[in-house]
Amino acid sequence: MATNITITETPRVRTSAPAAAGTAAAAATPSRKLPGWLWFIALWCFGVAAAVSLGFAFKLLMNATLFAVG
Repeated sequence: MATNITITETPRVRTSAPAAAGTAAAAATPSRKLPGWLWFIALWCFGVAAAVSLGFAFKLLMNATLFAVG
């Protein structure tokens, strides 16, 4: 089974003079994007922070219910 993969890149438009607001050239300029490795690190840190905070909340709830029962 053959798989055909096509990779296309959009050309970046470079202008020597800054475009005025509201012109077509200003709308065509690409926005800044974070590199993939930086997204990976940011999402990993967010996941670790979410897991730690969830564990802390679970610990608080377990302590509250165990002392309430005992």
